[in-house]
Amino acid sequence: MNTHELILPLSDAERAELADLADATGSTPEALALEAVRSHLRRERERVGAEGARLAERHAGLLKRLGQ
Repeated sequence: MNTHELILPLSDAERAELADLADATGSTPEALALEAVRSHLRRERERVGAEGARLAERHAGLLKRLGQ
């Protein structure tokens, strides 16, 4: 798996809060940020997939005609 670094502009307060949460949970700020990004991507993938399925069902007749 290729990995790439990403720089996030956090305020001093956000950075401190992230560091405090990492310390309280025995994690690292980087691990918490990575999990937050992954969680957000999963939720958005599910949301977009569900919306695509809803639209496909709603317009099934049109999509069928276009496919002929």
